Formats: sequence, C-alpha cells, structure tokens
Amino acid sequence: MKAVGIVAEYNPFHNGHRYQAEQAKLESGADAVVAVMSGDFLQRGEPALVDKWTRTRMALANGVDLVIELPYANATANAPAFSEGAIRLLDAAGCSGFCFGSENGSIGPFRETMERLRAVRPKYEEAVRAAVRTGISYPKALNEAYESLVRKHQDETSTVDLSKPNNILGFHYMEAAAAIGSAMTPFTVQRLGAGYYDDISVHSRIASATGIRKEIFSRPAAGSPLESIRPFVPDATYGALSTWLGSRNHFGSWERFYPQLRFQILRSGPVELARIADVAEGLENAFFKAAKTSGDFPSFMARVKSKRYTWTRLQRMLTHIYTGVTKDMRDEAAAPDHLRILGATPAGRRYLKLHKEDMTLPAVSRLASHDSAAARLSARVSDSYAFGIDPLEPLIGLDYRTPPIMEG
Repeated sequence: MKAVGIVAEYNPFHNGHRYQAEQAKLESGADAVVAVMSGDFLQRGEPALVDKWTRTRMALANGVDLVIELPYANATANAPAFSEGAIRLLDAAGCSGFCFGSENGSIGPFRETMERLRAVRPKYEEAVRAAVRTGISYPKALNEAYESLVRKHQDETSTVDLSKPNNILGFHYMEAAAAIGSAMTPFTVQRLGAGYYDDISVHSRIASATGIRKEIFSRPAAGSPLESIRPFVPDATYGALSTWLGSRNHFGSWERFYPQLRFQILRSGPVELARIADVAEGLENAFFKAAKTSGDFPSFMARVKSKRYTWTRLQRMLTHIYTGVTKDMRDEAAAPDHLRILGATPAGRRYLKLHKEDMTLPAVSRLASHDSAAARLSARVSDSYAFGIDPLEPLIGLDYRTPPIMEG
C-alpha cells in the first residue's frame, strides 16, 4: 500500500486543499494521502482559526487519510526549519512521494533552481549577508540574491519565481528532501484561482485560506460571518466552523489573544523576554515599550514593525512569548521524535497497520505513552491556545485526553 504526503495547515480546509489531495493521489498513484499538519499555532506566527482536532476532521472528510501533527518547534519556525521538520515526518511515515501546491505547477523548474543555486552557493550566501546588512528583511535579501545570481540573464521559465509564497515553500521542501537523502518522489500541483493573499471572489469557487479568514473576520459576529465563505469550502468545513462558532462564539486570532499576550509581555519584562525563542537584537525592549501603550493588537504591531523585520517574523516571536517557549525549550524539542497521529480514515488505518513496523519514528496515538520534550511542548501550547479561546472556561488537557479521530 503506497502513500503520498502533503504538508498543510488547513486554516481552514478549503476547496483548493481538496483539489490538491485528489490530484496528489492521482498523479502519484498512491492508495492513501498522509498530511503532516501544524498544531494550534502556525508558521506565520499566529493562532489557528480552530484547534487541530477540528481541522483534522475537516481533512479526513475531504480526501486526506492520515493526519500527523507537525510539532510546535517546526510548525512555528521559518520556512527551512518548517519544511525540514515536515519532510522528515513524511519520510519517517514511509511515504513514497510528497506533493505541494505551487504557483509554478511543474516540478522541473524546481529541480533546475536547486542545481543552479548549488553551483553558486558561496556567492549566494555572501550576497544574502550583504543585503541583510543594508537593513532589509531576510526573505527580501534571499530573493534579491537569487534574482541577481540565478535568474539574471537566464530563461526565467526554466527556474522558479521565489517571490511567490507557495513556490518558496515548495523549494524548501525539495531542499529538505535532498538534505536528508529522502527517496520520496516530489510532485507539484498548480495552484488554482486566488493567489495566497487575494480576497475571495464571486467568480471562483477556489479561494486562499488567507482570503477566507479575512472574509470571516470582516463580518460582524452578530450576523452570519460564515455564509459568505460557503462556496469556497467543503460542506464538512462549513459544518465544523459553524459548530465551533456556535459553542465558542469566536475564532482564534491575535486580536482575541492579545490581552493575554500583553499581560505576558508586561509581567515578564525585557530581561525575561530576551530568553524567549527568536527574540533578539533588542526587540524585547520594543515589545515591552509597545505593550505599555497599545490597547489592541494592530496598534501594538504598528509600534514594533520595521522594514528589517517582516510581520511574520515578529508574530513568530510573539507566539513564543505567548506560549512561554524559551530558546532552550525550543532547541530541546527541535528534532521531530515521533509521529503524532491526530486522525485516520479506514484507508489511513490500513496504511498504519501495514507500515507501522517499518516507520523510522514511533507512531503515537496517545500522547501519554510517549514522554519527550516535543510531546510535552505540544501539550503546553495546546493548553495556551485553549486559554486564548476561552480564558474563563478553557478546554485544557485535550492533548492527553483526546484520542485520534477515526472517520468511517
């Protein structure tokens, strides 16, 4: 029995995700789709719209057969570390291939880009360092170096445009697979419809997760915030979001979590903040100063944002502050050491039964049975998420109490 892997956040699961799962299975000839999915905090440094269990249900109802959690240390990391953690898990799960969505839509240019970068690696790394020294952000420095050393005076169709967000992640998946010597075959699916940051459009049934979230949060809570997104998500997603909203009255967001974040910053002070993962270069002082005078999240971010730091990088720091994850804690849990099973369909269960003994990391259904730094960190941040959603009656302890979701 053969499986193809996908790396995802499903925040929330939408029609484009269902198309990717269908195409991944078709193009790879796999019998099952395995998704490595972020937990309750995401790569862009923000709380998930709904918790990982709800998002697992969405995925299992729409073409994904097995959901494995991407540990917090990787799920909230920069693109290379995020990609490496996810690819390691898919490889450990025995997937014969992995599939990612991209703006490019063809795997050849990704291979060509890797070859060309390998040939100029020392010059490329020095160009990146020089660009960063001018004060621009690291992602912008990467792209400037790439454009000048790899794409300049070349046929651009033979390489990948690394200014596009899905192309960037796809490239890092390819690099990660090469770095660990994985035998998985890569596939890519052309991203359909809206771009990564685009708003939803009445002319398409495909919208980005970013556009869907923006639409949800633009609607008054007292109205029908989900009705306008209904054409862009499967019925199971719409139902799961409706159930969540009916029982909790709101979704996860920094606007919702900000009062507790602000409290953490002011209680900790600059000295303690400097110990938090990713916080560096005096930003602990900027955070502390901004928290004193900012009553909401947008005004806080307006006070700390600069051209040197992307919004995403700042939010990742704030995620670690909110969860209380220090540099040492994150480093201790940096390498994935287990396959946390969040849910499976009958096909996913068959795959597990047939391949469990061959997997290079233990498959864990109950977190209590696997004591490690990564497992303890998962439980900690899930409880932090629960307090952000409902500080008065948080659903804490779910990581230890919730069994994998078995569909079908």
